[in-house]
Amino acid sequence: MTLHITGDAAADQLLTDDPLALLIGMLLDQQVAMETAFAGPLKIAERAGTLDASALASFDPDAFAELFKATPAVHRFPGSMAGRVQALCAAIEQDWAGDAAAIWRRDEPDGPTVLKRLKTLPGFGEQKAKIFLALLGKQYGFTGDGWREASAPYGEDGSHRSVADIVSPESLALVREHKRAVKAAAKEKA
Repeated sequence: MTLHITGDAAADQLLTDDPLALLIGMLLDQQVAMETAFAGPLKIAERAGTLDASALASFDPDAFAELFKATPAVHRFPGSMAGRVQALCAAIEQDWAGDAAAIWRRDEPDGPTVLKRLKTLPGFGEQKAKIFLALLGKQYGFTGDGWREASAPYGEDGSHRSVADIVSPESLALVREHKRAVKAAAKEKA
């Protein structure tokens, strides 16, 4: 299994190999293009010299924010997103002994349990947690009972709603079209 989200082989390989990178990418996926968000963990790893939860959580906050601001920026809101990434890493260190994958692996949890665990993470509300659970189930090998139902509607087979459905440039285009249609419909109602 190899993820194909960013269009950058090195960034996608990091997301595939490192569960914390995948969580950080999901956290960054707001108000920037999906490819930019999910390429963020590689930029962080290269600039910080690590992608270890404990090391990132204890990084000097001002210096960490500077890493986010360097060109090309990790996110369009470097200060606030650097703080969110550090808060996420602190939670992973404190609650999961630094092992991001423990969220979906410890004690062989079912889908609803993983969803509940994700929603306790800083920056992961209902929708982000459901999308991440769908990504785990569709592309990351998570097979816990009830994951599709718990991640609904993002876990729906054959859908093109979110990053969970991106496996190629073609599927990326379909996800973008779905997002445009949702925004247009919302604008029409307003």
